Parts: sequence; structure tokens; C-alpha cells
Amino acid sequence: MKRDWLSVRVFSTALLALSLLGCGSRREGDVMAAVDGRKIYRSDVEKYYQNQTTGSQQQPVAEQATSLRLSILRELIDDEILMHRAEKLGLLATDDEVNHKLNEIKSPYSQEQFDQKLKEKKITLDDFKRDLRRSLTVEKVLNREIASRINVSDQDITNYYNAHKAEYNLIEPQYHLAQIWITTQPNPQVHNLKNDKAQNEAEARKKIQMLVNRLDSGDDFATLAMNYSEDTETSGNGGDLGFTPESALRNTDPFTREAVMKLKPGQYSPVITVANPPNKQAFGFRIVKLISKEPSGQRELSDPRVQQAIRQQLIDRREQLLKAAYYENLRDHAKVNNYFAEEILQTTGNAK
Repeated sequence: MKRDWLSVRVFSTALLALSLLGCGSRREGDVMAAVDGRKIYRSDVEKYYQNQTTGSQQQPVAEQATSLRLSILRELIDDEILMHRAEKLGLLATDDEVNHKLNEIKSPYSQEQFDQKLKEKKITLDDFKRDLRRSLTVEKVLNREIASRINVSDQDITNYYNAHKAEYNLIEPQYHLAQIWITTQPNPQVHNLKNDKAQNEAEARKKIQMLVNRLDSGDDFATLAMNYSEDTETSGNGGDLGFTPESALRNTDPFTREAVMKLKPGQYSPVITVANPPNKQAFGFRIVKLISKEPSGQRELSDPRVQQAIRQQLIDRREQLLKAAYYENLRDHAKVNNYFAEEILQTTGNAK
């Protein structure tokens, strides 16, 4: 789905600028965490919290609200760690780079339309520019530290094709799908990267709406699936379901089938409610992405589409693995004080 850059994930940014501007006017008691001495403030978390919950019919309450704030803070900490790394590498996005990207994004809109978009998202131009700086900085760091290390050789592609040749003999049209799946029941077997699990239907509805907001704000589908999806079979590989024959779609639930048939490659569906037919009670919610659609017939290795698909698949797999390891390594070497987590441990357990 075409990304609306005006919806970039303002709610999950913790740029270096946030810790350098305006700190003197904030009370020390408002500090929720510190990363290598740089502070993350309650007001920042609250702004991103409001952005994430916008549009949700049921607002988080009590422990659910606290859990969401804790999750947001954890992401802000990760972002701050990466910004610190970017500073050390000399890779912070420059003003010229930010302004160039801003002008590129604004080009399809009149100034009035652009201002209205910002207003609808309840963000300021400074918020938006800070997020652009973060996005550009992250891209520069990951290109240097991750993408430059990934090498897929022709032999790798050949080996993969020979091991999976049957997958490229398509007797009917195939839909390459990915999904983010959230269940309404507790399941101790769920192990996504965030170790995040909805415990009931209300939590599941809030969580899937949060993920819709994140996708609409430009977040990567595969990364969100790895972090939050509760499908034990696919969360580890970015929600990738592989290729589904057209006939198999006829056997799935009608809401999923109808949603998939309307998608174009690159687009993702609205939230799909999956319910038990007898009582209509929801047991899960999913968002499905159509990665590609292939017509029937044998695909040979000489087909550039096959080579490119395999190359990209191998790159994506290695990139997701390296990203996960990279972030873990950065966390290990950072000094993080999560005061909000300490506060929860001291107060919540003693609540009557």
C-alpha cells in the first residue's frame, strides 16, 4: 500500500533532538528513562501514547494503559540507543537531508492540504521533521551496519532454487501472503520478539488497532509481525505465509478470502475478525498483506523474476536476523535506566 509519509510513526521516535532541546524546562520527576545519560520524558511517552491510541473505539485502561506506555518507552529507549550509535558513527541525518525529504513528501500537496494532514495526526511540523531525521538516520545506520554485510551470491540463489524447485511449478495462480495474527486467548507458546501477548478479546482488539495505526504510519509489516504477531509458525520470519494456491483461498474464511482478492501486491488488508461459526465469538484478528501474485506455470531459474524473488527473500531473511542481533548487541553495551519499569515494580505489585 502506498505509504502516507504524513503518517510517519511520530509515536515511536526518540530522536537525539528530544534529549537536547528544552530539557531545562522539564522537571526531573518527569524523566521516565535514561540512555547513556540522555533522558526520555513522560511528556514524550504521552504524546506517542495518544498517537497510537487515536481511532481506537476502546481506550486502554488500568494495567492495559500502563503496559502500552511501557512498550512505547521500550521502543523509545531502543531508538535513543540507535541515535547514540549514529552520533558515534557520524551518521546523523543533516538538515539538508531532512529538508530535501520534507520537500519530496510535501510535493503532492498544497500547503493547506499538508497543514491539514499534520493537524489530523495531531503533530507539529517540528514533530514531523524530527521523525524524518530519525527515519533517515536509522536508514543510514542500518545500511552501514547491516545491509553492507549481506551478500547473496548466484550460487546461493541456485542452491535455494534447486531445494525448492517444486514451489515454482505453479499449477494455478499463487498468492504470496504474510499476516499479523492476534488471538483473544492466553497462549504461553507465543514468543515474538517483544514477548507481547493479548490476554483477552478486549486486549486483542486494542493491540490489533495499535498495529493498524503503526502500519498506516509507515512501519514495516515484517518488523511488526516479528515484534508482535502471535502466530507461532510465522512471527519469526516476519509473518510470511509463503505462497497460497487460489483454490486454498476458497477454503479459508470468507472475510479473509474477500479481503485478499481485493488487494494489489504490496497492499495490506483492514483488520479481519476471525470468529467461531456457531456462536460468532471472535477468537482472533488478522491483517493480511499480499506480497505478490503469480500466474500458473513452471518458473525456471533463468526467469529474472525467480532470481529476484529468491535474492530478495534471502536478503530479507538475513536482514531480519542481523537486525535482531544488532539491536540486542547495542542494548548490551548501553547504560539504560528504566525508571518507569522500576516504578511499576514498586507500586503495582502492592496494589490492593
